[in-house]
Amino acid sequence: MEKVERLISIIMILLKKDVVSSKEFAQLFNVSKRTILRDMETLSLSNIPIYSVNGVHGGYGIMDEYKVDKRLLSSSDLENILTALGGLEQILISEEIEITIKKIEAMVSPLAPKGSIQLSFYDWEGRSEIRQTLKTCQEAILKRRLISFDYIDKNGTSTKRTVEPYQLHFSETSWYLKGFCLQRMGNRTFKLSRIDHLNMNEQTFSPRDDLLEQGQEASYQPELVVVKALISPGIQDQFIERYGRKSIETYSPDYLLATIYVPQNNTGFQFLASFGTNLKIVEPRAYMEDFRNFLNKMMENYC
Repeated sequence: MEKVERLISIIMILLKKDVVSSKEFAQLFNVSKRTILRDMETLSLSNIPIYSVNGVHGGYGIMDEYKVDKRLLSSSDLENILTALGGLEQILISEEIEITIKKIEAMVSPLAPKGSIQLSFYDWEGRSEIRQTLKTCQEAILKRRLISFDYIDKNGTSTKRTVEPYQLHFSETSWYLKGFCLQRMGNRTFKLSRIDHLNMNEQTFSPRDDLLEQGQEASYQPELVVVKALISPGIQDQFIERYGRKSIETYSPDYLLATIYVPQNNTGFQFLASFGTNLKIVEPRAYMEDFRNFLNKMMENYC
């Protein structure tokens, strides 16, 4: 076991127990007592409040103030938090998430039921490719340092950007970076999968709080249009999960009427086209025309 892993494990154990002897630690990690002593010195130098207890029942402990008060959360609460963190771990792509999970696991009663809920996510290859990009952006945000990169738009055109990074945002299946672009002199949102040759600069910046508060949602969330569509009963669950039960009405024995909100662009058209013949738009007419043109262009690829 590497030293860093051993140090994290020591912290996790001390968060769960009151006092643990150096002999117990040495046997657990298969190292010498002297190694455990050096580990404790390392943790103390890292501002982890470790204290020692002398005597037959002595050992090492961690200050109670450092521990989360278990009385604030029930075992059920902790299980729910673990379920949420465990399910989102693949999406968040953060080393801190794993440490947080271990801390909470140390607080949960061993009698608590586990595995009652299981979440699964697609482990897409593209998501693993942006892992380093995400990590660099996180570091730049924390250190308030400029980042430079090539940004490739949806048409394949590449432009060089220097950005003050402010926030990472995950929406449905994609990561986005919100920041102030020095080339465009304005707030912009960049899709991480379109960022290439990313570098964190030495130059720092002062946050533009007033600009950040203006709300950047419009830069990546288009205006939504109310669309009415006839759908087959077989796909109603997908609409209920996304838009709620109130979005579905009975129309005929063969169809349901769905009232949904989608953008009037390729993103919206692609979403609706994914349902194939199980969906037919009936309102508004302008949306129907644009959607028909989108489908015709698709068909031209197979003529």
